[in-house]
Amino acid sequence: MLIQASEICRQTRADMDGFIRRSRAVYCDQITAVAQALRDHCADTPVILLAGPSGSGKTTSALLLARQLTQWGYTTHTLSMDNYFAPLTPHEIELMHQHKIDLESPNRVDAAFLNEQLRDILEGKEIRLPRYDFVSSDRVFDGNTLQRKPGELVIMEGIHALNPAVTGESSQFTARIYVSVRTRVQTQDGTVLHPSNIRLARRMLRDYIFRNRAMVDTVKMAPSVDAGEDKYIMPFKDRAAYHINTFIPYELSIYKNDLYTPFSQLQEQFPSLRPLMKVFDALDAIPTEHVPEDSLIREFIGGSIFAY
Repeated sequence: MLIQASEICRQTRADMDGFIRRSRAVYCDQITAVAQALRDHCADTPVILLAGPSGSGKTTSALLLARQLTQWGYTTHTLSMDNYFAPLTPHEIELMHQHKIDLESPNRVDAAFLNEQLRDILEGKEIRLPRYDFVSSDRVFDGNTLQRKPGELVIMEGIHALNPAVTGESSQFTARIYVSVRTRVQTQDGTVLHPSNIRLARRMLRDYIFRNRAMVDTVKMAPSVDAGEDKYIMPFKDRAAYHINTFIPYELSIYKNDLYTPFSQLQEQFPSLRPLMKVFDALDAIPTEHVPEDSLIREFIGGSIFAY
């Protein structure tokens, strides 16, 4: 899909609130359609695997699917595969700071521990829920537990959720979803913004706000993130029965508020940022307060009603 930056700007100026509502509806309609399919097959596939590259909006998509299913009377539990990352040793942490460790590799996931918990969940056994601390790069337990009862659904989201080397041969009891940005933005001079650049903007904000990571470090990591996606994530997207485009047409107008100045300072050092800068130049900024509290955009800028 392709959308013109000039069209985004036109709709922003003509009817900002209406543009935001329409943009929201396109995404939410996809959520509802997939939720209906999950509901229709929930007896056979009580575990839902949701994957997508970094910055694709997996967590919000999983939470909105869970909310819709709950509204229809289904009890759901949403888990993040990030919490199953293997703890890093001090040496690995140093390599990470030097950008010498492949953070996108499926080996980052403790697959044995993950699959043990998936089996216990399916069998209705109580498990201790882990939480991965991105500041310390360690796994912690906060006392939270989960015990799935008959008829309840579990949504597991993560970049490697469709990789059988990570989640095992679980096709008999899982439904599989792939989410990502699928829309490109084009400026009047013909510059086309690839979806990966939109996800980079999302990650820069998320990492800075929630993970205490400098924006320049997120940019430096981008090539290895992109390479990891091509190697470890994209090959498995066709295993998904359902696909969701998480692009929100007005989102770049929101990100412009916080990214325009950093991009102005970084684009000379990182020419890969120039297409995003051209799009920012073509768009009017939209004040953050216009973003609904349950919007996918708030996964990256904060202020969501959801706990991430």
